[in-house]
Amino acid sequence: MASTKSQRIGMIGFGPFAQFLAKTMIRQGHIISATSRSDYTHLCSQLGVSFFRDASAFLESGNDVILLSTSILSLSQVIKALPLECLKQPTLFVDVLSVKEHPRDLMLQVLPHDSDVLCTHPMFGPESGKDGWKDLPLMFDKVRIRNEAACSDFLQIFATEGCKMMEMSCEEHDEFSARSQFLTHTVGRVLAEMEVEPTPIDTKGFQKLVQVKESTSRDSFDLFSGLFVHNRFAQQQLRNLELALASIKLRLESRSEELEQS
Repeated sequence: MASTKSQRIGMIGFGPFAQFLAKTMIRQGHIISATSRSDYTHLCSQLGVSFFRDASAFLESGNDVILLSTSILSLSQVIKALPLECLKQPTLFVDVLSVKEHPRDLMLQVLPHDSDVLCTHPMFGPESGKDGWKDLPLMFDKVRIRNEAACSDFLQIFATEGCKMMEMSCEEHDEFSARSQFLTHTVGRVLAEMEVEPTPIDTKGFQKLVQVKESTSRDSFDLFSGLFVHNRFAQQQLRNLELALASIKLRLESRSEELEQS
């Protein structure tokens, strides 16, 4: 795989996921800057990242790419507060959120018309990607791309690491995600509410359920809320889960009655 061309990448939001991405980008030779509501000055100095407390100075610093890595719930407030008049050149904006129609619509609504828009979702994180990104999926949608070279250079970051590059529409992503990521988080949250814990006689299947509970519980409830609030397909999946549970309960109760009467 060809090496990536060095880009100046500015990150808006520098939480654990952005930090995880930045480490690989820096290793590949990209120049990273960041701005965030929290002060990451010390951490950024350790990583070799330029940290800006002032959003105007950040936008004036001449990034090739601006990467949105906020929480799903805060994106609207963050992007609408950006002093976009400070941009010095047409810029590629990329988001890495776990829902796609919501950031796509916001970027098209708020960003300057000469800004390119690329929606992405790395389907992995600091835990699943700790040993490398090979064969891990990277979903992307070229929503509004004029500068194909800049877009290709950014996507090459993930291709170089061996990611499975999956181009699909934001709508397709959200429909798939509601049936997979949101459903997984919902089941994990239900198991956590039930206070499910390992027992001395666990089956392999139960051990996997405990792993689902533990992995989803490590994520914030804000992330889970965002997967529901800003994915229009999630509500139907929650309804489907409720109906399926009610159906199974009814079948069990019916069988129990049959056995009692026999």
